[in-house]
This record gives sequence, C-alpha cells and structure tokens, in this order.
Amino acid sequence: MTGSAVKILVVDDEPPIRKLLRVGLTAQGYEVHEAPNGAAALQQAQDEPPDLIVLDLGLPDKSGHELLREWRDAGLTLPIVILSSRTDETGIVNALEAGADDYLTKPFGMNELGARLRVALRHRLQQQGERAIFQAGGLSIDLVKRIVKIDGREIKLSPKEYDILRVLAQHAGKVLTHQFLLKQIWGPAADVQYLRVYVRQLRQKIELSPDQPQYITTETGVGYRLKEADPPPV
Repeated sequence: MTGSAVKILVVDDEPPIRKLLRVGLTAQGYEVHEAPNGAAALQQAQDEPPDLIVLDLGLPDKSGHELLREWRDAGLTLPIVILSSRTDETGIVNALEAGADDYLTKPFGMNELGARLRVALRHRLQQQGERAIFQAGGLSIDLVKRIVKIDGREIKLSPKEYDILRVLAQHAGKVLTHQFLLKQIWGPAADVQYLRVYVRQLRQKIELSPDQPQYITTETGVGYRLKEADPPPV
C-alpha cells in the first residue's frame, strides 16, 4: 500500500459486509479502515481522518443519519456514501438531504460501489471550480453561454428546462433528490409534479429514446441523476 492511497472508512456493524468491502476496496487500491458502530466511527474519523466514508444507516448504537448530521454540522466536507436496504427509500432520501453524496442498496456489486466512490471523490474536487463546458457523450452544455447541444445540434430549452439541466450538470454523476431540485428551481413549497413534467419534456428533447434515457436517469423514489461527465482530454 502506498502512502498516496485514498483512505476509506467503512462504518458497518455486519462483519461479512466489512470483510467484503475491505477485500474488494483494497483490491481497487484503496486503504480501508473499519468501524463497527457509531462511537468507533466518530473516534476514527477524528484520529485518522479519511478521504471518504462508506456509512451503513443501520448501526447498533446510533443511526447513520445521526452520524451524518453530526459530521456535517461539525463542518466535515469529505464525501459520504450511504449503504441501505433496498426498501428504505425514505431513509435514503433523508440521508441525501442531510448531506450524503450518494447511496447504494444492499446487496450491491463491488464494481458499482467502486464507480460510485470515484464519482463522489471527483465531484468534491470539481466543486472547487465549475467547468465552463459540460460534455457527456453527445450531450454538451455551455454553462456560460447557456447553449445545449446534442451531437453538435443546438437544442432549444425553456428557462426552467435549462435550469434543471444546469443543476444536474453541476452535480453530474450524483443523485439529486426531488426536494433538492425543487428548492433549487422553484423554492421549498413546489409540487414534485412540476419537476416530473419538466424532466419528461427535457428527455423528449435530449434523449434518443425518452422512455429509456441514457443521460437523465430516474432513481426510483429518490430523484434523478445526470450521466457523469466525460474525463478531460489528456
């Protein structure tokens, strides 16, 4: 293990899950530390600050939501990726609203987890300076000139459609909850139906097959995710 390896703190009370994550993430080049409960997680995060935290919501001594709020209230800005049961949509939404960067439902694949961790790490770095041009496959967004193109062809969007796409592009690769998008575009009292209508219209304009979107995907019961930006040319 090199000294430059990204340090990940895995917080989960199930030994088989911790072993799975330790073996899988170590194989991907990460330095993995473990905590079986909230108290140990708080201590480890203080004594040996990680670069990213993988956090299970169901812990024996305190909930993952409590831990997440404590860390965010204390000013901890590093990425936190949530692990949750597949049926806990409300818990996932609450965690994302409280400051989690992404989530994965159990059971999960290591390749998918590795991809989510890379997106979360890159997103935190990109927040230091927004790109002027967003490019993902055939989708191009000029965030300065407000020009959207698909395969080089300019697409005309309404102001609200563009605002939704801009916010998604600023957080590309990360799931954004319905409430987050509503607050950003309409304000806290808006109805989620507005969002669904505009996302449907957006897909009609930018997707080759709106019913099978490749750019704006739905996270069922949670929100939407825009395809991650292409890596910058070498």
